[in-house]
Amino acid sequence: MVDWGLAVSTATRLVRSGPEVSPDEARAAVAELRRHAASSERHVREFTGMGSPEGGTPVLVVDRPGWIRANVAGFRSVITPLTDRMQARRADVPGGAALGVVGGKVTGLEVGMLLAFMSSRVLGQYETFAPADVPADLAPLDDARPAQPGRLLLVAPNIVQVERELEVDPHDFRLWVCLHEETHRTQFTAVPWLRDHIEGEIQAFLAETDVDPLTLLERLREAAGSLPGVFGGNGTDQAEAGEGTGSLMDVVQTPAQRAILGRLTAVMSLLEGHADVVMDGVGPQVVPSVAEIREKFQQRRAKGAGRMDQVLRRLLGMDAKLRQYQDGAVFVRAVVDAVGMEGFNRVWTSPNTLPTKEEVHNPSAWVARMHR
Repeated sequence: MVDWGLAVSTATRLVRSGPEVSPDEARAAVAELRRHAASSERHVREFTGMGSPEGGTPVLVVDRPGWIRANVAGFRSVITPLTDRMQARRADVPGGAALGVVGGKVTGLEVGMLLAFMSSRVLGQYETFAPADVPADLAPLDDARPAQPGRLLLVAPNIVQVERELEVDPHDFRLWVCLHEETHRTQFTAVPWLRDHIEGEIQAFLAETDVDPLTLLERLREAAGSLPGVFGGNGTDQAEAGEGTGSLMDVVQTPAQRAILGRLTAVMSLLEGHADVVMDGVGPQVVPSVAEIREKFQQRRAKGAGRMDQVLRRLLGMDAKLRQYQDGAVFVRAVVDAVGMEGFNRVWTSPNTLPTKEEVHNPSAWVARMHR
């Protein structure tokens, strides 16, 4: 289904080099990110009241090729049930084995190009579904914590590149990024059911995937007209009507998948918005220039890059990701204002206490349901 080796080699061959730094600057940046990742644990715990008695998961400070290799391991663990099912179906088709080999090469190239694009844009991420064992080629970058599922990745060259573009204090910016990613790590280590809940939703989504190539091609043709500026469609109007985002994800959705994706969108908005609120909320006592960084970062998000970059972001669903930050942050701030942080933390009690997609846009409805 996917030639993962080809995906990694394609991505590492296509990935652009990062900003120019001397070996001493690179070592200093990695060391500082490690220190900030460690200190962020206490700041996040004090601000949120959340913490894990078992401690955090590993922190890896990586370059762009390192991010690619780490993500391939996570992707493989999530989509293996789907690829196994597709391979089994092809085994009953004449010539299916040969078709599978060719298809795997093509998909490997496509995944590699996607990873190359993404690897220069991610500042950090919490890999929820990363296997417990750190890949051997990334082990020197690990902070030697006990092996357990999940790990925090900080992409050093991208962080340095953005802090230079924004012309902000690099020490403050690096800590600010670490606070966001540490919040994600805290969400998954302090809320033990959250990882299994999201994995269950993703597997249910994949189980609904129609693997018939003819059906998929038909949906691609139907979706083509919805991509604004690319095929002449009116995707913006469609997205604003709540019928989709114009991304490739919309192409493969069945009604059942749309329902699952609605629940996943709500929980991802919560997680991203919560992290955004925390990284700003620890305040200038911890990040003195937080207000300047937030203002410049928001301007950069709003402005975006070139035309082609905007099209790719739309296709890959990255614009939807940005809306999750905004919607989720509005929800979290409104709930905390209404019932305080302790009252907000009821959201982590069980899957039933997560906000619905409608409640994310109507925080008072969630407060009424949880605090009646």
